[in-house]
Formats: sequence, C-alpha cells, structure tokens
Amino acid sequence: MTLQLAPRAPLPPFTFEDAVKKVRLAEDAWNSRDPAKVAQAYTPDTRWRNRDTFLNGRAEVEAFLTEKWRRENGYRLIKEIWAHEAHRIAVRFCYEWHDETGQWFRAFGNENWEFDVLGYMAVRHASINDVPISENDRLFHWPQGRRPNDHPGLTELGL
Repeated sequence: MTLQLAPRAPLPPFTFEDAVKKVRLAEDAWNSRDPAKVAQAYTPDTRWRNRDTFLNGRAEVEAFLTEKWRRENGYRLIKEIWAHEAHRIAVRFCYEWHDETGQWFRAFGNENWEFDVLGYMAVRHASINDVPISENDRLFHWPQGRRPNDHPGLTELGL
C-alpha cells in the first residue's frame, strides 16, 4: 500500500513570502515540542544530519525529538530565513534551553532544507553550537509554545 500525502502548503517553487511562511510554520511546530506533530512535516523517508547524528525516516525523527525535548527544558526557538530558491530554504536559528541542573544554554545554528513537490521536507542539514548563558542573559521569555507575533526576531535581538 502506498501512503498518499496531502500537499503541505506553501509548495515549491517558493517565492520569498512562501519561504518566510514555511520558516515560521517550522518555528511554530518546533516550539510546540510535539515530536509527532513536527515529524509530520517531513517526508516518510526524510534524511537528516543534526550535529553529529544522522537520521532516516519519520520514526527516527520522532524518537530523536522526543529525547531532545526530554533533555532540553524550557525550550524556546526563533528561526529566520537566510536564503531560498525553488525548492530549498536556508535558515539561521537560535534557541534557549536549560538542562536538569538549571544551566541555561543558547544554541546557535544554521539549517539547509530541501522540499519535495508536495511541500514536505525531504532533507535537513543542521549545524548547531551551544553556548552556556546565565539566566539573566536569556532573551526568549514568552510562555512555552508559539513565539508571539510582536516578539523580536533574531535580527532585532542582535543575534
């Protein structure tokens, strides 16, 4: 049996506005911290490189995200478009989180995304660095979940 996927708008080829919308939809999904929901944005056979971890398929993505958000408490993420073309988007992102001891971190990264014709992400390459920060240095203070529309983005925050 072949799995029939419904289109996931916006679809490639992306205009700048489409790409910005796709980035915000991804940010919103990741801020939900719902691994099953996030995994649905990827093709069933998606391929990932996340730091030094290589994943294949939605099931591996969901398991990876479940473990990630078990460790990364207070997770809040901002994504910003860097570049785009017909079926690819490059983003930069930053997120803050704390470990089980209460130590806060700011993670800086870049992602390269490639989409299939139905708008699902088929390939994701992520490079990420974590920097310890004090709680006083935190910049992301909205309630857990979606970043409010009026909260500054990375450029406005000087990140």
